Amino acid sequence: MVYRIPDDGDTRQRAVCPACQTIHYENPLNVVGTLPFWGTDGEMVLLCKRNIEPRRGYWTLPAGFMELGETTAEGAARETDEEAGADIELLGLFTVMNVSRVSQVHLYYRARLLNTTFNPGHETMEVRLFTEHEIPWDDIAFKTVKATLETYFIDRKAGHFAVHAMDIT
Repeated sequence: MVYRIPDDGDTRQRAVCPACQTIHYENPLNVVGTLPFWGTDGEMVLLCKRNIEPRRGYWTLPAGFMELGETTAEGAARETDEEAGADIELLGLFTVMNVSRVSQVHLYYRARLLNTTFNPGHETMEVRLFTEHEIPWDDIAFKTVKATLETYFIDRKAGHFAVHAMDIT
């Protein structure tokens, strides 16, 4: 591969095969997940303690890379099952976050927990429900997770959930 501006009128450098001139596009990866909540007014959220790097031992929302052939909602539900073993009702899209420094887009859906029986997978060492004041804020794995949690509790107090788009630097 060589990086050059293709001859087809494109304006960006792309990975181009010098032998066959095939352009290999490199695009951002999608990370999809949920913010599972429990309680009469959603006062508790489910967090997973990571058993893998990066950020092993830190708390996160259930999320991961979207797979080919699935929708963002399907991927978010799959990741919640794989990481937390939680039964959920998937609700609306909640946060869309651009993480341009690592070429990723993170999408989180709100998800109502249907029960409090969890069966975490191998990527998770522990699953636990937290109220806002119990969350180990200093031990949250990623900025996108912290921003999603903070936004959730702001919307919850306001009594209205919106879709939030933001850039994470």
